[in-house]
Amino acid sequence: MDDALAFSALVLALSGQLVQEIHARVARQGFEDLRPAHGFAFARISLGGATTADLAEHLGVTKQAAAQLVEELVRKGYVVRHPHPHDARARLLVLTEAGWAATRAADQAARAAVAPWKEALGEARFSELVADLTRLAPPGPSGAALNHRQG
Repeated sequence: MDDALAFSALVLALSGQLVQEIHARVARQGFEDLRPAHGFAFARISLGGATTADLAEHLGVTKQAAAQLVEELVRKGYVVRHPHPHDARARLLVLTEAGWAATRAADQAARAAVAPWKEALGEARFSELVADLTRLAPPGPSGAALNHRQG
């Protein structure tokens, strides 16, 4: 297998493993009613200023699918809708305290999930890998979420 295919396969495998590990750890912290897609939504909503259309773009789904996800999160008490200050047709999505608690649980779960990788590579090499992946990551809300969370 050439390096490009190996890289693709490895990144996808590690990504899937990471998502499942974070999800399992978040569920063990009392958030059994959440799915991995909810975490990706929380990451975008936590930046502020997110509408359902913004969330659809972030998740790579239709506006209808995003609206269903938002409705579910509202019903479960993780998100509330507020009037948009500049667009009467849009609503701003805001995490509730339960949404922020789930976000904190996911942050803690992510740190624990990558701890074995950090230990295996060593602190310096792990930091280099993070820097390399940061250079390769696409610009946009995902990168902003990363920078927002680290600050």
